[in-house]
Amino acid sequence: MEKQTFIVPNISCGHCVMSIKGELNEIDGVKSVEGDPDSKSITVEWESPTSLDTIKEKLQEINYPAD
Repeated sequence: MEKQTFIVPNISCGHCVMSIKGELNEIDGVKSVEGDPDSKSITVEWESPTSLDTIKEKLQEINYPAD
């Protein structure tokens, strides 16, 4: 299992975090998504078949690109 924290500058509130969590949890292989609007960060834990690129692509697609 892999885990990474992403900085997402577009996060402005808890609703943003909830939107991201909802979208990422739909990806096959994503096990957990936690977010903090104060630090503008999202921590994702995943396993195969999901990849780092898949997660980054989804964040880009939903207008929350990660730095």
